[in-house]
Amino acid sequence: MQFRFIHGIAGTLLLVCLSILYGCKSAPVPPEVAIAETQEHELWRAGAETFVPSEYKAYKALLRNGKDHLIHEMGRFVWFRDYEAVRKEFIDILATGNALLEKILTEKQAKLNTVAGRIAHFQTRIETLKKLTTLINEGRLSRRQLMSAELLLREAERLSEKEKYSEAEKKLKIIPVYLASAQEAISPVLNRYADKGQIEKWRRWVNETIQTSREGGIFSIFVSKIDRKLVVYKNGDPYKTYSIGLGKNGFHDKLHAGDLATPEGKYRITKKIARSRYYKALLINYPNDDDLRQFAAAKKKGLIPARAGIGGLIEIHGGGTEGMTYGCIAMDNNHVAELYNLVDVGTPVTIVGAIDYDNIISSSIKDM
Repeated sequence: MQFRFIHGIAGTLLLVCLSILYGCKSAPVPPEVAIAETQEHELWRAGAETFVPSEYKAYKALLRNGKDHLIHEMGRFVWFRDYEAVRKEFIDILATGNALLEKILTEKQAKLNTVAGRIAHFQTRIETLKKLTTLINEGRLSRRQLMSAELLLREAERLSEKEKYSEAEKKLKIIPVYLASAQEAISPVLNRYADKGQIEKWRRWVNETIQTSREGGIFSIFVSKIDRKLVVYKNGDPYKTYSIGLGKNGFHDKLHAGDLATPEGKYRITKKIARSRYYKALLINYPNDDDLRQFAAAKKKGLIPARAGIGGLIEIHGGGTEGMTYGCIAMDNNHVAELYNLVDVGTPVTIVGAIDYDNIISSSIKDM
């Protein structure tokens, strides 16, 4: 009985000593553990699985190990728990997570810059092609392709705003297909205005017409389709400049009747019509010999309908510059009245696409 009493007193004294030595409470869990829990959530919300998948996987493995060590330490007897090693481990985990967050932000910014740059590039190309199709009044197919490209661009913008850059890039990869198709649809017209050989021929025609005016001391007329201008020369010098309207397909060279194109070439006024359907009119000698040769060659190659005729009755007339003609050159009534009184039958009339190598069409093509 005395032994058991002494043994009990010894046990009690031991407990008292341990309590004094270690305290009655266990060591607190390091605050870094809770911070790491928050950090893991922040990494997930930031898109770590998307932007840094392998590094995020390694980070989660470190975090699991840290939690296992924490659980192991918490499983020890309260007086023997020591969280210092766990605290250091979680400090390293937090450093790794912070580096990942920084890398994610860098990756996001890079992706954003890339996507934003491509969106801006395609927006410029779309606007340029839209402007060109409007300028040359060409390409129902082209406009449909541009509409599809615009829809994809809007989708890419929305995805980018949601930081879904990979999905945005998938949309952007499709856009060039539509843009190429849109450009191809109007390329027959565009290429003529970017062809230096073609522009050189047009310039030669204009220079010859101006020279005729200078040598003969007469009026001559020069029409630039791309500028939508009619310039009257007197004695080889510019005398009057007027705005004009063209045929619905005015930027094409006229090939046959009904193509709604305005012819190109060196012509002359064959008749002055005081009372025309469109106020006053000046009839030119389309088709001339060059037009007839071009028509025959195109027909032989099957480029025009077999039953199509070459057409005629091309005029410079009134009616205003806003509406589309069937291939004639339209002017405001007061301007055509001035021109009518200035020129005579036989006055040279030269119609060209452009005379500048760096015209609005060729410059736009370079920018695309």
